[in-house]
Amino acid sequence: MVSPDETLQPSKGSFTRPKRFDRNLVVIGAGSAGLVSAYIAAAAKAKVTLVEAHKMGGDCLNFGCVPSKALIKSARVAHQMRHADHYGLKAVEPEVPFSAVMERVHRVIADIEPHDSVERYTDLGVEVLKGYAKLIDPWTVEIALNDGGIQRLTTRAIILATGARPFVPPIPGIEEVGYLTSDTLWDRLRDRSKVPRRLVVLGGGPIGCELAQSFARLGSEVTQIEMALRLMMREDEDAAELVTASLVADGVRVLTKHKAVACGVDDGEKWIDVDHDGGKTRIAFDEIIAAVGRSPRLTGFGLEELGVKVDRVIETNEYLQTLYPNILAAGDVAGPYQFTHVAGHQAWFAAVNALFGDLKRFKADYSVIPWATFTDPEVARVGLSETEATERKVAYEVTRFGIDDLDRAIADGSARGFVKVLTVPGKDRILGATIVGDHAGDLLAEFVFAMKHGHGLGKILGTIHIYPTLAEANKMVAGTWRRNHINGFLLSLLKRFQTWRRG
Repeated sequence: MVSPDETLQPSKGSFTRPKRFDRNLVVIGAGSAGLVSAYIAAAAKAKVTLVEAHKMGGDCLNFGCVPSKALIKSARVAHQMRHADHYGLKAVEPEVPFSAVMERVHRVIADIEPHDSVERYTDLGVEVLKGYAKLIDPWTVEIALNDGGIQRLTTRAIILATGARPFVPPIPGIEEVGYLTSDTLWDRLRDRSKVPRRLVVLGGGPIGCELAQSFARLGSEVTQIEMALRLMMREDEDAAELVTASLVADGVRVLTKHKAVACGVDDGEKWIDVDHDGGKTRIAFDEIIAAVGRSPRLTGFGLEELGVKVDRVIETNEYLQTLYPNILAAGDVAGPYQFTHVAGHQAWFAAVNALFGDLKRFKADYSVIPWATFTDPEVARVGLSETEATERKVAYEVTRFGIDDLDRAIADGSARGFVKVLTVPGKDRILGATIVGDHAGDLLAEFVFAMKHGHGLGKILGTIHIYPTLAEANKMVAGTWRRNHINGFLLSLLKRFQTWRRG
């Protein structure tokens, strides 16, 4: 993204702007950003075309958020069966017909599909075309339709919402072993009667941790390989430690500071070599999942021919405009975050600026961005972490409440984790919050709301929270902050006053 005061200017070619347009807006990509953009345009009575080459709903519905959470739920039930004695019941080793688990995953996708379907968006007033779109000039989009036809449309504005794909690390031999990704595993493993016996997961970020834990709980022998010093490097160390401990307790073999250097197949057995401080170890496996990140889809859309700069993402200004103000980008392809909810958030700015930018433009707002990793325990965060605050030299105070001291968590048998809030020194203004524990992603919403609307911990403390609920943890941490900031002089005066009142 360019700096706020930098103006993007076309650097290639001379194009003639049409006098009339077929459409007000063409949106390329039907993931979260594309769907929201098209919805807003239709609601504003614009003539809008949405182009999607593959599946409506994009990565989140078909390969990411939805199937992974369905898998996580099945894995958690298996875990609870295995540890039923924790709740006073008889523990049993669950039978895992893996094909049935995967069928449930696909059933969940099918149940949610109507929300993102061609039919729904057609009913909303959006024209949906299935095919591959390419920009011919800043106002012309050519669509190679999946049925074999070609269609050209002129449009006042274009939104690129082409998403991202899994990044596959260039490890020698990785093609030979038939790797899986978070996109391909749902179909490739769909008909397996049993979970892969030996599974390697490359990557220690959110996707890698979620998949490693889920497959371990379903019965796989999982080895997780991460080059960095620890898992979940974007989170504070105390949060990552709790997740790592949980993964290890579930049977995951966690290898941090290990670099994958080669893969291969010998006598029908797949293997991967890893390097750790100069020593090499060979690990045999049946399946391997590459979960080391995602790369934006940048090529094949005609951007290079127009001179639109693409590097890690499509370069845009703070209004999500490229060097052509009528061509905008939103979602993973625009950065700086790769979250479904951020893609939808950006889509509002992109759509409004595309349709009404000649009258008024709105800067995309990234001031309060929440996210969560859905391991067990979950990790959810908004705003600054301690690590980030230290790196940026931002002065802060930390207030912490241990969920192990929360009544509902104790009753639920989930008394682990914490709520940690960073505030301005001496003030209750929230700089960031991290929650580790059950339903952390849900609990974080209160802090997201408070930060978005400028409310401090005092407002949270003054809000009634139902007893007994996990949400009380938010009030407890606010109460801890208050106790830490009691005026000692005022307390001494109160003590003297109460003594005087007794006579």
